[in-house]
Amino acid sequence: MSYFDVASTAPLHPVARQALTAALDEGWADPARLYRSGRQARMLLDAARETVAEVLGARADEISFTSSGTQAVQLGMLGALKGNRRRGGRLLHSAVEHSSVLHTAEQHLAEGGEVAVVPVDRLGRVDPAGYDPDERTALAVLQTANHEVGTLQPVAEVAERCREAGVPLLVDAAQSAGRLPVPGGWSLLTASAHKWGGPAGVGVLAVRKGVRYASPLPADERERGRVPGYVNVPAIVAAAASLRAVRAEAEQENARLHALVERIRTEVPRLVPEVEVVGDPARRLPHLVTFSCLYVDGEVLLTELDRAGFAVSSGSSCTSSTLTPSHVLAAMGVLTEGNVRVSLPHGTAEADVARFLDVLPGLVAGVRAPLGLDLPVAAVRQTLVIDALGKLCPLPVIELAKRIGEVAPGGTVAVLADDEAARFDIPAWCGMRAQEYLGEAPATDYGRDRGSAYLVKRVS
Repeated sequence: MSYFDVASTAPLHPVARQALTAALDEGWADPARLYRSGRQARMLLDAARETVAEVLGARADEISFTSSGTQAVQLGMLGALKGNRRRGGRLLHSAVEHSSVLHTAEQHLAEGGEVAVVPVDRLGRVDPAGYDPDERTALAVLQTANHEVGTLQPVAEVAERCREAGVPLLVDAAQSAGRLPVPGGWSLLTASAHKWGGPAGVGVLAVRKGVRYASPLPADERERGRVPGYVNVPAIVAAAASLRAVRAEAEQENARLHALVERIRTEVPRLVPEVEVVGDPARRLPHLVTFSCLYVDGEVLLTELDRAGFAVSSGSSCTSSTLTPSHVLAAMGVLTEGNVRVSLPHGTAEADVARFLDVLPGLVAGVRAPLGLDLPVAAVRQTLVIDALGKLCPLPVIELAKRIGEVAPGGTVAVLADDEAARFDIPAWCGMRAQEYLGEAPATDYGRDRGSAYLVKRVS
């Protein structure tokens, strides 16, 4: 299975696993107690807080740990609104924020507050001028990057407008924390550990010194009174360790994933007719791409992709199990049906992306077939992977002969086979059919655990 859904949750980073195991033995006690094991847990918690603060550009005493990114957003918004209630009850947020922001805004509105929604353009980006805080505005909210389409928002510009008006800005960095530097100018910042490869159940709420904040919950002595309840020290330690590790790897890995995503953005519209790639093509997260296929039920296509060995998502990570159209895509004015979001994890192999592009056109065509639509034929692809593992010759050669026409002249076919006869038969077939045999490569380059890849260039 190729897991392409880290925007929902990332696999546990190896560093997080190691740190969690160690902290379960060393940090299990109550960090608020003065006996030895409690002091030891407190030292681990303080070190984790320092690490998170350093990566996010905050002070350690500005960091509180919550039970999730959603809770961090909700507490951050409600606490800032309550702390600034003397200014007024106006809340500003973009039309494409995470559902945790929208639900908190709904509650604020139901309790008599005022909510102003800032629209986005067709790429999913806000115009900084749309954030117009006035003397009644208590809080503005903006994400660093969109969770569905990957568009980066102009946080610095919006933060400057809010600073000039004396209005706090809450920045939701759930999708970018660890991957990209945190933009400056924020008053409150939220993040979620399981998005960067930490364990689930750890969120981060940072509140700058001097920002008016009043907890919306009953008083509690933990986490500076912002978050009630016992803290999960081992999980927090693992979250901090993985955040530091991911940030250290980010520059090199971002460049690699950016190239793979660019390939998907370029190839999908060429291979699949009536498809729209959405989101900003330049100012975007390096690992995420979203496209919508006309005349296709996104959930049906996801099921077919799952059967083919790909885990992707459709629409919002929070609403894909409902029948409600994505509020993000609707706000952008783009197609909301047949939506597929691909978000690549660290270490994604180029061969996995190639295989995804190989199977996608046929799956989309299969979903559309019962409709009887006369759609244009997709452009012929440049690469093709034929999985003939487990098949005895002449079946690998037969598959090659049947499918080589799917690539354009000059394109390459990789035939994956573990039958020794393929090593001789495929080059011989190339000689007979005037095609060019390029040689042999390990099938592991294409995500398989056995066999070889026999490379053929289509000449005619």
